[in-house]
Order: sequence, then C-alpha cells, then structure tokens
Amino acid sequence: MTGARSLDFARERRIVKTDEFSSVFRLRPVYRTAHFVLYTRPNALPNARLGVVAAKRLAPRAVTRNTIKRATREAFRIAELPCIDCIVRLSKPVNSKQGPATTVQLKGTLRAELLQLFASQRVATPI
Repeated sequence: MTGARSLDFARERRIVKTDEFSSVFRLRPVYRTAHFVLYTRPNALPNARLGVVAAKRLAPRAVTRNTIKRATREAFRIAELPCIDCIVRLSKPVNSKQGPATTVQLKGTLRAELLQLFASQRVATPI
C-alpha cells in the first residue's frame, strides 16, 4: 500500500482469525523486551499484519489494555516491516500499586519497547 492509506490500520493489516493467531504462536518467540514478546511468521501477502494480545490478568484495567493496543498499532504503522505476520503479547504486568498504569513515564517506556521490537524485525528479516 502506498500514500496516506499505508498509515491506517485496515482489516487486511490485522490478524483477526483464531487459526491465524495459532499458526504464529506455534513458532518460537522472536524477540523479547521487559514487557512484551514478539512472534513472527512470513506471509504471502503484500503487507505486514499485526495481532495484539493484552491479557486481563497482566493489565486488569481496560484503560491500560487499550493504551497498550493503541501504542502497539502506532509503532506498527510507522515501522517499515517486510511481509510478515506479527503478534505482540504482553508478558509482564504493567499495573502497580504505586501509581496508575497510564502515566506518561510508563507510556514512554512501553512505546520505546514496542519500537525496539519492530526495529528488530526490520533489520533481522530479509526483504
């Protein structure tokens, strides 16, 4: 996709079916950060696709889960990825009793980790 449309998150850029998630999860994790795990698999489509998993037990507040999903989609949109299916899974709790999980500092940390995840695929995967 080219032009302004390449920055959207249309249905063809999402992993939506359970069997598509399962086929990517069967592979080993490609990259880990403090809070996330990235799974990838090459696809035969003209663009990369994204799936996000933010479990309620790791982020009990809906606000937190939605913030994580929003930041993941934003990082995915700006990343120049080859034709792969990516699943980003939250692997460690982000809520703490000391403060809310949607602080500016935490959002910055999560964005930095997500950009690091997608940058690893841009370099490591041949185009």
